[in-house]
Amino acid sequence: MTVPPAGSSSPDVPPEIDLEFPADVNPRSPRRSLRVNTLIVMAGTLGSRVSGIVRQQIINLFDTSLTDAFNVAVKVPNLLRELLAEGALVNSFIPIYKSLDATERRKLAQSFSGVMIAVNLILMALGILAAPWIVGLLTAADANIDRAVAVYMTQLVMPFLTLISLSAVAMGLLNADEHFRESSFAPVAFNLASIVALLLLPDTATWLAFGWLIGGVAQLAVQLPSLRRFGLLPTPALVGHPALRRVLVQMAPFTLTAGARQILNVYVTRLLTNGAQFGAGTQTGYANAEALFTTVNGLFVVSPVLAMFPRFAQHAADQDWRAFRGLTAQAIRTTTFLAAPMSALLVALAPYAVSLFNLGRGFDAQKFQAGAGILTGWALALLPWALVTVLLRTFYARERTREAVLVSAVGFVLEVVLYGRLVPLLGFLGFGVSTALSGTLMTAALIFMYRRALGFPGAEVAAHLLRVVPLAVVAGLVAWAVSRVLPAPGFIVPGALGLAVAGGAGLAVYLAGALALRLPEVGGLLRRLRR
Repeated sequence: MTVPPAGSSSPDVPPEIDLEFPADVNPRSPRRSLRVNTLIVMAGTLGSRVSGIVRQQIINLFDTSLTDAFNVAVKVPNLLRELLAEGALVNSFIPIYKSLDATERRKLAQSFSGVMIAVNLILMALGILAAPWIVGLLTAADANIDRAVAVYMTQLVMPFLTLISLSAVAMGLLNADEHFRESSFAPVAFNLASIVALLLLPDTATWLAFGWLIGGVAQLAVQLPSLRRFGLLPTPALVGHPALRRVLVQMAPFTLTAGARQILNVYVTRLLTNGAQFGAGTQTGYANAEALFTTVNGLFVVSPVLAMFPRFAQHAADQDWRAFRGLTAQAIRTTTFLAAPMSALLVALAPYAVSLFNLGRGFDAQKFQAGAGILTGWALALLPWALVTVLLRTFYARERTREAVLVSAVGFVLEVVLYGRLVPLLGFLGFGVSTALSGTLMTAALIFMYRRALGFPGAEVAAHLLRVVPLAVVAGLVAWAVSRVLPAPGFIVPGALGLAVAGGAGLAVYLAGALALRLPEVGGLLRRLRR
């Protein structure tokens, strides 16, 4: 796909575009507005993340030796699903799918789903057979987990790869046609089914793993009626299609990028299981911090971008670069307006947030300290990675995967190097600081390449960040000051109190400052809350 020469660095935004909240910047679009799409995805994400925290709370009731092994076991299908399903599917399948007519879309869906099922079944079988070798790769020589239990649970959870890949195909088909409600609430079904299973089934390694599989079945099953209703349910078949090669070509670079990220994940897992550096419970603490971070990132960053991506792809297919640049500015303004205060509040209140997983007063201190330290560092990375998330999607929408792959691969290599340097120096905080530094450098590189190709709306983005970032810092300081007079974190009750009181004070300061500065995003948000 060709793009015009680089233009001015100032945004070229049509006057009818509403920058207060993501709007439909394409007046010819027959779909619902991006406001509605974004709110639907955010609502689904909120339900998913809240229920996911409840699920994680229940998992924390299991013995730490089981939860540490379980968190290693589920790494395997999770690594492979990103390589082959969710990320690669969304970023490579949708732009090509959107460029076809209705008949060819159905044929491509049939061919693509057949290939995905075949590949995932083969990998599932190999994963079960190679489980001992995989666990050995993921854990340090002086491991602080029970390897035999981890191997057993890895073999049990491997079918989750096929379930989640089929679910990702369903989500991709629904999202491509902007049916976000049906796909956005599917993860809620996963969490609810897992919660019920974990509460009712025995407290053993076997049923902890099966609870995960039961959730995967539910996530796929709830999407099938919607696929049938909208005429999108494919009949998988190993047949060729002219566009299939394009999809696979686009998937290949993204898969390589995701593979580089998984090397980072393997390295992190080995660090966390190193008994000479970290004690038992660290792996579960990491999972707790991850659950909280993905809740915030998913709700305030990924959801808006996911809702906008089909529209990015449509603008690129139409070669409407003026609207494309306008949508880029909107996406950055919206995500950073939401992410900046969440970043500051998490830095100030990470111990209170991690306390939500401790349903009893006799909590594991190592698990708590690991979760709080890792979450504090990751909170610093939220804003730069919001920018990375938006900018990468603008490259995938234009089928310019080579540039995105280059930046991503270099960024992940850099992150591995930084982990090796900073984790021994800073401890748990080093994980997030490394991620923040690599995200900042990736943002700079992506902006440079975007500006050279299309003309980046740099002046507007910079002006926006110069207002929201200092305001978020003030909000974080207020939250920290208020927390000093509250009960110490650790148990769920003071944790919830700290988030409600100190977090509420900080958020109130942020919104009041946004109103005083007349930021258009807060005006649009308040109008929607009044409706």
